[in-house]
Amino acid sequence: MEKSCTLLIHFDKGTPAIANEIKEALEGNDVPAKIDAMKKAIMLLLNGETLPQLFITIVRYVLPSEDHTIQKLLLLYLEIIEKTDAKGRVLPEMILICQNLRNNLQHPNEYIRGVTLRFLCRLNEVEIFEPLIPSVLANLEHRHPFIRRNAILAVMFIYKLPQGEQLLVDAPEMIEKALSTEQDQSAKRNAFLMLFTCAQDRAINYLLTHVDKVSDWGELLQMVVLELIRKVCRTNRGEKGRYIKIIISLLNAPSTAVVYECASTLVSLSSAPTAIRAAANTYCQLLLSQSDNNVKLIVLDRLNELKSSHREIMVDMIMDVLRALSSPNVDIRRKTLDIVLELITPRNINEVVQTLKKEVVKTQSGELEKNGEYRQMLIQAIHSCAIKFPEVASTVVHLLMDFLGDSNVASAIDVVVFVREIIETNPKLRVSIIMRLLDTFYQIRASRVCSCALWIIGEYCLSLSEVESGIATIKQCLGDLPFYSVSEEGDASDSSKKAQQVNSGTVSSRRPVVLADGTYATQSAASETAFSPPTLVQGSLASGNLRSLLLTGDFFLGAVVACTLTKLVLRLEEVQPSKVEVNKASTQALLIMVSMLQLGQSSFLPHPIDNDSYDRIVLCIRLLCNTGDEIRKIWLQSCRQSFVKMLSDKQFRETEELKAKAQISHAQPDDLIDFYHLKSRKGMSQLELEDEVQDDLKRATGEFIRDGDDANKLNRILQLTGFSDPVYAEAYVTVHHYDIVLDVTVINRTKETLQNLCLELATMGDLKLVERPQNYTLAPESSKQIKANIKVSSTETGVIFGNIVYETSNVLERTVVVLNDIHIDIMDYISPAVCSDGAFRTMWAEFEWENKVAVNTVIQSEKGFLDHIIKSTNMKCLTAPSALDGECGFLAANLYAKSIFGEDALVNMSIEKQADGKLSGYIRIRSKTQGIALSLGDKITLKQKGGS
Repeated sequence: MEKSCTLLIHFDKGTPAIANEIKEALEGNDVPAKIDAMKKAIMLLLNGETLPQLFITIVRYVLPSEDHTIQKLLLLYLEIIEKTDAKGRVLPEMILICQNLRNNLQHPNEYIRGVTLRFLCRLNEVEIFEPLIPSVLANLEHRHPFIRRNAILAVMFIYKLPQGEQLLVDAPEMIEKALSTEQDQSAKRNAFLMLFTCAQDRAINYLLTHVDKVSDWGELLQMVVLELIRKVCRTNRGEKGRYIKIIISLLNAPSTAVVYECASTLVSLSSAPTAIRAAANTYCQLLLSQSDNNVKLIVLDRLNELKSSHREIMVDMIMDVLRALSSPNVDIRRKTLDIVLELITPRNINEVVQTLKKEVVKTQSGELEKNGEYRQMLIQAIHSCAIKFPEVASTVVHLLMDFLGDSNVASAIDVVVFVREIIETNPKLRVSIIMRLLDTFYQIRASRVCSCALWIIGEYCLSLSEVESGIATIKQCLGDLPFYSVSEEGDASDSSKKAQQVNSGTVSSRRPVVLADGTYATQSAASETAFSPPTLVQGSLASGNLRSLLLTGDFFLGAVVACTLTKLVLRLEEVQPSKVEVNKASTQALLIMVSMLQLGQSSFLPHPIDNDSYDRIVLCIRLLCNTGDEIRKIWLQSCRQSFVKMLSDKQFRETEELKAKAQISHAQPDDLIDFYHLKSRKGMSQLELEDEVQDDLKRATGEFIRDGDDANKLNRILQLTGFSDPVYAEAYVTVHHYDIVLDVTVINRTKETLQNLCLELATMGDLKLVERPQNYTLAPESSKQIKANIKVSSTETGVIFGNIVYETSNVLERTVVVLNDIHIDIMDYISPAVCSDGAFRTMWAEFEWENKVAVNTVIQSEKGFLDHIIKSTNMKCLTAPSALDGECGFLAANLYAKSIFGEDALVNMSIEKQADGKLSGYIRIRSKTQGIALSLGDKITLKQKGGS
């Protein structure tokens, strides 16, 4: 059996000390050598050596020493040596030690007395204590507080021993007496702690008689008071009211640790609005007053918990929480915004958006390196505010449009997506947004942002002036045609290197180009023709962002430009009475499209145009040459309708999720409900009354009832041995975040006593056993509960295997019963999560581990198979339900989950229905770590068959 260990010291096994050397050093008179030898002896003992020959040497040569360090080391040595024999009786040589300890307890030096008293707290042998008790009690009245506080602790530990109450019959009375006269804060805390652990009624009595002075007590004592209150209120909920008053009075304590503990105690004990408001206020003050980022993150976690249980109270605190944005730490800012976004109401929306706008403006200063990331978070926050409360959109949309040309592409994309959604949901803002977008379009540098902005221009330019401005803006950003001159084409085909040197400003590369005079030009081509002398046009903003992007070979953007021009020309036909103007615009658009095709097929660019973009541009050319009503309807109405449907789908999904959350109720039909108006109110303060009412409400709505239902518990019981084995064992597996608890029930099925029965476990994968197994004796037909803790460090599937070993009186060798393996399921570690499509694609590209599982199932419906996989893998489907509707013979969907270790699991499922009705295809899993990809793959392979 393992011994309890009170001392741990790191030991370097490199140079083991020899017992004889230690013995010689201890017998000498050199104090530093003696100290060194004692340290070596202690380390060897801690490392499993026994060194029995040293004991007498130490008694003879070390006990008499006057050196304080040696005396302290002697006590450490005595703490770790074996003091009892195999039968548990105290060794006779320990009597020598008792005399020395008694002398130490009466020593004139305070330090020696104090450390000896502290040493007594580590002993368990009653026989050693008996002769020392008068000396320990005498130290309770010593003049020095260091000795008094350690004497109180020694009394507490002796009293807690199995026969402690016989050794110190009136200890609680003595300590209570000492507490009333004690002035030292630390000794006072120890005395109160002793009463709290050994005589709780006396502690409560003392607290309630000195209730007015609690706020003046020291920090240490106040912490113990809070611990006592928590314990009392858990066992006796009826007493809660008067203790909550004490906690509220402690909220003004000078110590932040006490204040934090008070707030968390209040939240755990009471649901009264006054108490919760006081706790929330306290957390908000701590959030602003503490400079440590870890403290701020912990406080934000507490506020987040309050938000989910007491939202209406937290709504009033929203501006206090927002002040945490002043911290430069990105994690704190992210957590703050997450909390705030769920507390927004029509009353506070304007204030919140005002604050967020100020923060966005601050990010332009560019002093901090993470400004781009922070700005992106703010833009997303403002976006969700504007979607929930469309009336605030007008105040923020123009400010955000300044960031369309942001160097941080992610935040620019967020802005343009926000603008796209607002222009559809707020028709009043359409004109002002379009005018602003056309004015700032030339600043946009990112291809994806340009594509989205062009789509907005194509869809929402409705009046004549808007359509004309739209066409003019695109023409201006494309620059003069053609995109390259014929002479350049020849140069490029002759020698591309030469062309790059001569026309350094006209050749596109992904880096800035250095001009002859040493200045930089961004990628842009000179607008030269065969007739004009070649000139370099520097890549200023005015030279056209679309031109620069096209010359880098981005023909997808070219296709978007072609579609936008086509839509604008079709709309111009509707709003422009003059046919001449329409034809003029149409020919200009055709010229641009033909020029793009020409550029794509020239050898001027390293990569020719891709087939998709080519087909798209050709389609636009054909359309403009031959427009009809049917085509006009598709291009001018259907696109918009699809977008509106996408937005309404998104909104529908969000409302469905909220409804589902709201419907969860745990009230039982036969629960008792108390009626507030019929309650007795005699002698109760407002706070106590509120608290009672809240408790009744909780009882009525079933909040006291735990979620875990017993039927689910039975699923987790695993049989480890057969019914015919002499020992029957079954385990109940509980998975906490980072550890697994095995609760093993072992039943002796024989008529004999089983001795030294031991449950030996071993693990495979990222699992570690925490403690060594112990030996038990099992009476005939009796049972024993054995607990085993296992630490988990990753999501990899782990296996626990082992056996039960025991001895019986009539068989000499040990009997072994091999146990069934326990497989730890990955499903216990992953939970469904949500991420944006963009984030999913980014992670998909970054993650290096992929596991590809071929579909092999008896399920014949694509949607049914997807639902089966979602249920089996505990993942969330990111693909919108509307995209999965209908029957078309194939289906592609993205699934996402997160593990408790913060790992992401991505799954893409692509399946097709064959002619014979069977499904075929692949499920691909990607993750950052190998474990999760393999484990999920195994799980899917196991479960995908479906059927029965």
